[in-house]
Amino acid sequence: MSHDEEHIMSTSEKLVRMANQIADFFHSKPREEGIAGVAEHINKFWEPRMRRQLFDLLDGDTENFNELVVAASAKIRRPITPAEADLRLGLEASPADVAASQK
Repeated sequence: MSHDEEHIMSTSEKLVRMANQIADFFHSKPREEGIAGVAEHINKFWEPRMRRQLFDLLDGDTENFNELVVAASAKIRRPITPAEADLRLGLEASPADVAASQK
């Protein structure tokens, strides 16, 4: 295994790292302002797929997350699943979307 292969991060690790970097920036603010800042940044700049993955990670275990990310999660918009989007449009959810929603 090459040196570079040892440093390849998974998508999950990258999301945790990015969320923690945002929280690190907002730690210089008063706590409530920091929580709001983390949530606002993620709501504005993270696409729904990224936020869905973030919640999948947070729902599993918060151990690797900065405590400001965990606190801000209550203010971060949880995106709907692809199956929910289909239903809202009056469409029948595809089997793949239903399977993905149940993970």
